[in-house]
Amino acid sequence: MKQDRFLLGILIGIGVLVALALALFFTRKDTTLTYGPEDTPEGVVHNYVVAVFQRDYDKAYGYLAEKKDKPTLEKFRESFLQNYVSPDNAGVDIGAVAFSGEKAFVTVYIQYGSGDPFSSGYRNEERAVLVKQGGHWKLEQMPSNFWAWDWYQPTPKP
Repeated sequence: MKQDRFLLGILIGIGVLVALALALFFTRKDTTLTYGPEDTPEGVVHNYVVAVFQRDYDKAYGYLAEKKDKPTLEKFRESFLQNYVSPDNAGVDIGAVAFSGEKAFVTVYIQYGSGDPFSSGYRNEERAVLVKQGGHWKLEQMPSNFWAWDWYQPTPKP
């Protein structure tokens, strides 16, 4: 009789945990990425990251600066599709902005997950470089998870 009550207590406890888990699942905050304003350097960085995560490469390409040796849209898209640039296992936090004339430097924190359940991962502080062109902020450089090393580099001639 005493064992039946103990078993019943365990089953009720499991039921409460399942109900709590379901409640948390259905009431959790929606973390869908959304675009924000584009009139600040940090807004441009945010929108570029959102476009890359949503695989909207045409929109992301529109945030690149018009400079010599800018990659073509096809080369830009292929960099992501061929995994030369792979942001998939990184989280992003956007930090402070510093201005120097027509340039802006945005601190970008890249959060990497760990490979095991006992580690918390690690975080790198990097920066994005933007330039003002035609009254709009455009990207010249981003951290390597979001930017190929050969963009804006001269193409070698055979």
